[in-house]
Amino acid sequence: MNCAYLLRCRDGSLYAGWTNDLAARVKAHNEGVGAKYTRSRRPVELVYYESFETREEAMSREWHLKRLTRQEKLALISRFRDRAEAQGAGTDK
Repeated sequence: MNCAYLLRCRDGSLYAGWTNDLAARVKAHNEGVGAKYTRSRRPVELVYYESFETREEAMSREWHLKRLTRQEKLALISRFRDRAEAQGAGTDK
């Protein structure tokens, strides 16, 4: 599965990327072998992702995510979190 994603870094900044293995990629970012940008901003937290059939679609979405303003990214993250909670993903506390 190909995904475009957003990470929240320790310093509060947001990082956009794409991958074909989301769990492994987030783990790599947290181990310091992901992207140079996130290496000094660990730990990172996955805050948003979208799945796509093709690598090209995921890469295109990453390109669009990177061009959003910070406020637009935060709004996207908020809607994503609200949708996940409505579907029961946030009830495992």
